[in-house]
Amino acid sequence: MDNRLPMANSLPPRQPVFRGYPPIQRPIIPLGLETLYTICRQIYPDQPNPLQVAALVKYWLGGPDPLDYISMYSNPGNPSADIPPHWHYISFGLSDLHGDGRVHEISGVGTPSGFGFELTFRLKREPEEKVPPTWPAAIMQALAKYVFQSENTLVAGDHVSWHCPLDNSESRIQHMLMCEDPQLRMVQTPFGSVTFIQIVGVCTEELQAAQGWNGPGIIDLMKTVSGLGGPWLVTDMRRGETMFELDPSVQEAVDRGVEADGSNLSGVSARCTWQEKKHPTPVDDSEEADLERGFAQISVQESEQIKATLKKGLIGTKSVLPPIRPGSSSSRYFGMPATGDQNEGTSRKESYDSNMNSEIASPELLQTKFLESVLIQFNLEAGTILPLALRGRLKHGRHFTFKSVVGDVAITLVPLSVSGAFVDLEHPYAAHGPWLQVLLTDEDIDHMLEDLVAMSESDALSFPKTFEWCDKRLVVTLMHEDY
Repeated sequence: MDNRLPMANSLPPRQPVFRGYPPIQRPIIPLGLETLYTICRQIYPDQPNPLQVAALVKYWLGGPDPLDYISMYSNPGNPSADIPPHWHYISFGLSDLHGDGRVHEISGVGTPSGFGFELTFRLKREPEEKVPPTWPAAIMQALAKYVFQSENTLVAGDHVSWHCPLDNSESRIQHMLMCEDPQLRMVQTPFGSVTFIQIVGVCTEELQAAQGWNGPGIIDLMKTVSGLGGPWLVTDMRRGETMFELDPSVQEAVDRGVEADGSNLSGVSARCTWQEKKHPTPVDDSEEADLERGFAQISVQESEQIKATLKKGLIGTKSVLPPIRPGSSSSRYFGMPATGDQNEGTSRKESYDSNMNSEIASPELLQTKFLESVLIQFNLEAGTILPLALRGRLKHGRHFTFKSVVGDVAITLVPLSVSGAFVDLEHPYAAHGPWLQVLLTDEDIDHMLEDLVAMSESDALSFPKTFEWCDKRLVVTLMHEDY
């Protein structure tokens, strides 16, 4: 009898062998985002993982911030070329990062990806700074919200009226111009093309020069002035002098540009109202309320027709950012885009209906009402733009429109050389619902400019300030900023 146990039972138990932790599944980077990351790595090979500001809840999951990420790179600049060391901010989210329709309509090669651009910003790096400030990310998110809400894109030469130091300090840098990023060129992603639009912080005087002439011209001049960030236009929030104070000869160049080219800004959002000037007659409460708003009550359909007409037939084809009020998101306002003329010819002749389709321009739009005289109210900012509009637009045979940020009111100033308007010398004031047109002769324009220049040179200004022009048939009152 064999009493031996089986071989298996005679061996000691085998100890488990540790073979390491299971591999971690890294998230797959969307193709659109990976393409943009690759471009950034080519410029910053030593910063493969830059600091980022990320949306806590992504926009496509119901979050409030449209930009998924904002990367912040340290750029050494080039002191010999007057380019200081700076922080370089780059957004991700205005273009299509995912390509599956979760944020943008699905597109492909040969079309813009999403809105077709991303934002960048270059901020001068202070010697003591170890990490980049995050306030530029808040600015970029605010601009992105505007783009998503209005569907107006930003292009080089556009401007943004901000009316507040960008970093909420005491800085003179309170507005923005847009230019092409000098290092990031257009890139083709699997979901379309993407350009990079750089934000440039500017002073009020520089913004007004861009409004009176054009943004690209001011951008080109700024690149030549020492102390403005060099050819890369690095924003210095501690800059205390305007381009005109740093180089007085720049003002002459701007004046020559305005004289030769006029302004390519054909409209702005503003606080404005109008009403017919006439002898008081008894009205009921509802009619009186309508008069105070400057127009008779119209239907929603008529309101949309007016908006479409303004967009398609009046303001051209290139959308620009309207003035945005500083403060919380709830206090910002977005109205009709301020627009620049695109491919505008040398002829002084312009036409309202050159871009209208037959449906929008149909006679059923609204009945034209001719007025004997009108009362117009502008807030202070619109009042400062009025002489720029007269000098840079109407003196060059081009129209200019103020679109109210509240309701559908629009006021268009028209010179004699514009065709297709519904005003003429016999009827210089006419309205289509809330849309008012005012015809101004060269003599009218000269008188208005004379009075407005005298007002701007006055040491003591008090508001409201009322002007009466055109034999007192055109009455314009400039109100406080937030009347």
